[in-house]
Amino acid sequence: MENKKVSVTKIVQYENDELNDEETIELFQELINTGLAWQLQGSYGRMAVQLLEEGFCQHPNEEN
Repeated sequence: MENKKVSVTKIVQYENDELNDEETIELFQELINTGLAWQLQGSYGRMAVQLLEEGFCQHPNEEN
């Protein structure tokens, strides 16, 4: 898995409800890819699971 830094700015924007749907999905895909979705507070993990279940995000080991 590629070691990627997640933008703290994007996380703050998400917390402040400043991201549109596409930007939110992109952020959560990054959080899932880096594993941070499971290390941050519980609401991030729950949102990540929801986006995975709804097909908006993919597990990093899945092919497109």
